Amino acid sequence: MKGDIGVIGLAVMGQNLILNMNDHGYKVVAHNRTAEKVDEFLQGPAKGTNIVGAYSLQELVDKLESPRKIMLMVRAGDVVDSFIDKLVPLLDKGDIIIDGGNTNFPDTNRRVAALKEKGIHFIGSGVSGGEEGARFGPSIMPGGSPEAWPFVKPIFQAISAKTENNEPCCDWVGNDGAGHFVKMVHNGIEYGDMQLITEAYQFMKDGLGMTHDEMQSVFIEWNKTELNSYLVEITSDILGYKDTDGEPLVEKILDTAGQKGTGKWTGINALDMGIPLTLITESVFARCLSSLKDQRVEAEELFGKKESIVEGDKQVWIEALRQALLASKIISYAQGFMLMREASNENGWDLNYGNVALMWRGGCIIRSAFLSNIRDAYDIDPELSFLGSDSYFKGILENSMTAWRKVAAKSMEVGIPMPSMTSALTFLDGYTTARLPANLLQAQRDYFGAHTYERVDKPKGEFFHTNWTGKGGDVSSTTYNS
Repeated sequence: MKGDIGVIGLAVMGQNLILNMNDHGYKVVAHNRTAEKVDEFLQGPAKGTNIVGAYSLQELVDKLESPRKIMLMVRAGDVVDSFIDKLVPLLDKGDIIIDGGNTNFPDTNRRVAALKEKGIHFIGSGVSGGEEGARFGPSIMPGGSPEAWPFVKPIFQAISAKTENNEPCCDWVGNDGAGHFVKMVHNGIEYGDMQLITEAYQFMKDGLGMTHDEMQSVFIEWNKTELNSYLVEITSDILGYKDTDGEPLVEKILDTAGQKGTGKWTGINALDMGIPLTLITESVFARCLSSLKDQRVEAEELFGKKESIVEGDKQVWIEALRQALLASKIISYAQGFMLMREASNENGWDLNYGNVALMWRGGCIIRSAFLSNIRDAYDIDPELSFLGSDSYFKGILENSMTAWRKVAAKSMEVGIPMPSMTSALTFLDGYTTARLPANLLQAQRDYFGAHTYERVDKPKGEFFHTNWTGKGGDVSSTTYNS
């Protein structure tokens, strides 16, 4: 009996996905570039299962049912292209290659087109949930060649996480790089969520002078509210974890954050598409700032930086902080969906935003209770341009506004950096302001560069230039794109 699917790459994610597939009755053929890794896997975690090994790509291909389905769980970039180049001569028309890594979506666009010319189908699939998710049910976001989806769908939906209504957190996202784009935005929102939580933690620790046990209790309570989510849950676990000397382990971790690029890609795409992804981009910059540890230590001493204590009723501040965190989190998701909407329009993907919310409801790092509300919002209005306009989320944003402003203002007053939480508030203020000062900005552009402007008392699309000094010319440079 031949295998149902092959998986290349036996790192943590690859191994756990294979074991997950085996649990659901699928025969998996496992391959790794180093034979020792295959042996270790077969004699270790895969011992006693129906998983079989392949020690060459030819053996892998020979052991699979047609159409062959081969999933690459390897490092994104050149490694993926290298395996594709080696696999293609061994495959038949109609066979399927799947990239399950964190790939930049233009690479997936390119690979889908190149392999289509050879008669090979390609799927670029985001997989979220980390080690535990891969083993017991991740969120899976496939896109690429639609012809391939019916062959992969039973496997992916079987191994994916399920909602409380037993709906699989996996569905077809769209053509070409749509799946990897949605995974990229997922990771961008993940950056934003993590940064918002760390800002709340710093406000409690440095501003309110709370102990780690007190903060752990707060996060446990918050997880029983609308903030219920994986990241809030693990934060409470982290804050309660003690080192061997009984002290909180988190305080012994160097405060320099790493990143693998997906948050940066999200920000770059937002800039390219003209979407104000302010919160997520600030969260990326916060990680960049954290990496300047030596400079920050010197600057603190140079400026004599001292954070003031936040005075007042601690419980009142904690509730205000909860509301500010919840409102900011909504803005994080709202900006992410704005970016997906623009990308869908530009690329003709026809994304189903309610389905995206469903795919994120379980298994993934950003899974949270209010993703069900996001799904409901897009079920009511599939063309919803701003998540905050939905009645449920609008109500939360309006009810949280006083507390949100109070926390943002106090953080500025006492010197606690909260870049993502404050930028979220500034974004909403800008988004809900009918007339912004860009009229003056446009006058400046026309003054020094003759870039023209439109008038409120004339039809849109009609451009004007003014000789502001009497010394300039009457010829305009170019019109502008708004």
